[in-house]
Amino acid sequence: MGIAEVALHTMPGAFAAHSPASNLPLVADARRRKRNAYLVPNARALQGLLKFPRLRSVRRQCQRIDDLARVTEGNGNRVKDAMNNASQVLDDVAVADQAVGGNGGLNGNTVKPAPQRRKTSSVEDEAWELLQESMVYYCGSPVGTIAANDPNDSDLVNYDQVFIRDFIPSGVAFLLKGEYEIVRNFILHTLQLQSWEKTMDCHSPGQGLMPASFKVRTIPLDGDEDATEEVLDPDFGEAAIGRVAPVDSGLWWIILLRAYGKCSGDLSVQERIDVQTGMKMILKLCLADGFDMFPTLLVTDGSCMIDRRMGIHGHPLEIQALFYSALLCAREMLTPEDGSADLIRALNNRLIALSFHIREYYWLDMQKLNEIYRYKTEEYSYDAVNKFNIYPDQIPPWLVEWIPPKGGYFIGNLQPAHMDFRFFSLGNLWSIVSSLATTHQSHAILDLIESKWSDLVAEMPLKICYPALENQEWKIITGSDPKNTPWSYHNGGSWPTLLWQLTVACIKMNRPELAAKAIEVAERRIATDKWPEYYDTKRARFIGKQSRLYQTWSIAGFLVAKLLMEKPDAARILWNDEDAEILNALSTNRKRGKKVLKKTYIV
Repeated sequence: MGIAEVALHTMPGAFAAHSPASNLPLVADARRRKRNAYLVPNARALQGLLKFPRLRSVRRQCQRIDDLARVTEGNGNRVKDAMNNASQVLDDVAVADQAVGGNGGLNGNTVKPAPQRRKTSSVEDEAWELLQESMVYYCGSPVGTIAANDPNDSDLVNYDQVFIRDFIPSGVAFLLKGEYEIVRNFILHTLQLQSWEKTMDCHSPGQGLMPASFKVRTIPLDGDEDATEEVLDPDFGEAAIGRVAPVDSGLWWIILLRAYGKCSGDLSVQERIDVQTGMKMILKLCLADGFDMFPTLLVTDGSCMIDRRMGIHGHPLEIQALFYSALLCAREMLTPEDGSADLIRALNNRLIALSFHIREYYWLDMQKLNEIYRYKTEEYSYDAVNKFNIYPDQIPPWLVEWIPPKGGYFIGNLQPAHMDFRFFSLGNLWSIVSSLATTHQSHAILDLIESKWSDLVAEMPLKICYPALENQEWKIITGSDPKNTPWSYHNGGSWPTLLWQLTVACIKMNRPELAAKAIEVAERRIATDKWPEYYDTKRARFIGKQSRLYQTWSIAGFLVAKLLMEKPDAARILWNDEDAEILNALSTNRKRGKKVLKKTYIV
């Protein structure tokens, strides 16, 4: 049975009709299970496990999923044909159905090696082996990768769960290697979790929220002491540190869904009714009316990759870049129907407004900084230059000396009377990838990274933000967070996983030599250091003081960067081209004058 057929026979279809609460595991015992309880190293081991009588309930659970998969049964031949021809989509990046780092397929069949296989370094070989070992199985099928898989770490906290954002580089790595099943399973299983009932302190968030993470748990069946079943236990933020809902999960899910279709050629997944419904729920949640006057998404602190208090509440750049990218991806995948017309109209309006807002008000270079330095304040009029009443004294001393004459970047946040002048890597890189930045701005961002290499890359790519919060500022903004001390973790730490996003951005702008330089820096020590989650100090000299080792997205980020450097055209599955309609609208608005932008965009 091929990958497409396995997926069709193992995945859920429409949302479950029964109460979601009935499937939520009630974890009564406090005993911690060993990390590898649900990690299956290969297909043969998996087949051996399924022979044990104690797992007969797992087969029963899988049967329920088989029944739901009939929604797409009619598309089976088309899916299979698309899978078989997928290698042409990526110009032979990989051979379909080949297992990562092994000689056997995930379905237990022997797979022939790819002809003229390229030579891999020992670092890459180790990375593929570690990525395979991090795979999580549910009802006999791979559904994701755990956050970290350090065999010597007994304090797991939640690093043994599958995180939506953490799986993205893993999913892209599998796609580039022709391993489509795990990505398909991940997309559809997380979609099923979207419909689950979630409550915190008698309050339920809006429909469409995707979980931050999930875990496969084995629980006993009622009335049978020897029988067990596997369930997916999601966390929507109600158990997370700080209890913050993950705003970025749904946005990343849409981006991965598009990448899966472009890479595999299997468009049946995005055309499914449940997938279309799930996508619309995410969009409606993001496009819902509120009190905000801006087209940017208003979020709390800690609602994205920086998931602790770091002063990013409001309209952080990372969320806006992902939001813009997800809107473009969704518009590309939404099926035309009567019920979608209003949503697509609202989506288009938001894209134009968001694009103008970020490009006009978030952009900072030497010229713009000088303009802010000369701002007049307390302007009351529709034609005010200083629209957000920014006080020039907010310009930090470090920035005056730091910003290069050539280059620029998008600031981290913008609110009334407040600009966050810190450089946030993910938001700026994804602004390039999504074409939220203009061509000129995209090159300027890369110019700045190249110019400030010793600050942003140094001995390990890439600073999550620059500079770090220090002294009294650190105490006030982070609440004296002992994990986010200066130049550590989210507060100026260096994160190897950002390497893959840097690579996509560099390839898109036809500057691969910059990415190659960063990959070379990472390759010198990342394997020797046991694939840390992050690095500390200004120059990233030390492994982070609380950094997890064998961090999966550090491993996957490195692999994606290496694969994309070998097959740059494959990066197209991730980036968005400049939208002609948006470009036209912005150009027309500028010619007519800024007064035309008073138009309100209503969802």
